[in-house]
Amino acid sequence: MDTITVRNAVLEDAPRILEIYSYYVKHTAITFEYVVPTLKEFQIRMKNTMQKYPYLVIEQSGQVQGYAYAGSFVGRAAYDWSCELSIYLDRNARNCGLGRRIYDALANRLKKMGILNLYACIGYPQTEDEYLSKNSQQFHAHLGFQTVGLFHNCGYKFGRWYDMIWMEKIIGEHKADQPPVQFFR
Repeated sequence: MDTITVRNAVLEDAPRILEIYSYYVKHTAITFEYVVPTLKEFQIRMKNTMQKYPYLVIEQSGQVQGYAYAGSFVGRAAYDWSCELSIYLDRNARNCGLGRRIYDALANRLKKMGILNLYACIGYPQTEDEYLSKNSQQFHAHLGFQTVGLFHNCGYKFGRWYDMIWMEKIIGEHKADQPPVQFFR
């Protein structure tokens, strides 16, 4: 039986995480990034995220099969209770429940911090093709996210234009005297 573990990522996970991500950069429009970042650049991104937010990996039988993290939404103090989420699974580890597990773990950590609103920025095809399907939108909808915005033809990759949608999930109560967020440590 496979052992599945969700844990905080460490910088030593960066080579495997970058291996997972590089597939999406090179072969999909799931990310609108064109060039795979260097390992050093990727480690800097991870380190910057880890200063305030959770950055998680999910392992199956000791092998990292995916990662998820939160980041600032817009970057102004008034938005502290909101964050943007990202998730990437090894292309051979999709559709087996790992995505839900790591996203649930991430949402639980964020809720404990005082985060109230979760957002996902998702590439969205007008017509599905070999680079982009509607799977990410469907995954998020399955987890309770609602589509709240659609931007037309805003991403160009592989000689094609793609739309982008924003999806939202509320995970906490909004109060008039909202306590401050306790950033992740």
